[in-house]
Amino acid sequence: MLMSNRNKVAKLHYMPNGFRPLSAGDHVLCAVTSEAIPLDELRYWSVEKQEPYATAQISARAHLPESEQ
Repeated sequence: MLMSNRNKVAKLHYMPNGFRPLSAGDHVLCAVTSEAIPLDELRYWSVEKQEPYATAQISARAHLPESEQ
């Protein structure tokens, strides 16, 4: 029986110019909103924090000092 990657959260290693799958899946969850992000739509992540973000605005907000959030 073939295993399906549909509706499964992927684990990724985030690098400056891309990401590498560590475990199979078709999406990741935004670190801030928990929104499902299909891998083919993933554009924003933090290499330092190793976490994905759904939008540029969410990514920028996640990188603000806690006193400014």
